[in-house]
Amino acid sequence: MASESVFVLLGSNLGHRELLVSQACRMIGERCGKIVAKSGLYESEPWGFKAEHWFLNQVIKIETSLSPDELMQSLLAIEKELGRDRSTPHEGYVSRPMDLDILYFGDKMIDTQLVTAPHPRLHQRRFTLLPLCDVAPDFVHPTLKKTNLQLLDECQDTGVVKIKAL
Repeated sequence: MASESVFVLLGSNLGHRELLVSQACRMIGERCGKIVAKSGLYESEPWGFKAEHWFLNQVIKIETSLSPDELMQSLLAIEKELGRDRSTPHEGYVSRPMDLDILYFGDKMIDTQLVTAPHPRLHQRRFTLLPLCDVAPDFVHPTLKKTNLQLLDECQDTGVVKIKAL
């Protein structure tokens, strides 16, 4: 398969968040493809559920030759290695040490058992759009036909998202 540009959202609200995001980036770079861009680090209040700790989020752009399903399997393995436990079924969202989501797989529309891309809710989430606009403000959403900057401008999400001071 030819190389594809893929945008991945990293999120953590349990444990040493900065270290976990850093480890996830290293593991993705080693196993999934070359990281060619990284957003700033953003802190955001939990979306869709109540939690004690806020999330640390970052978007990375990678060049990968993996298929969408192969990439997702690698991302799920990384989540597990970093402490995510998906074995207990739960309703809705929960706190987690690492969450890895494929936002875009190039400009392709993917719908498999493992991967839906573009991510079906990315345009509804400020915590996704702000870091995404750091690395790809002019990237056009393949189905909504708007740039990430336009999607951010139109986003109705009022959740607090702020750049993390270094």
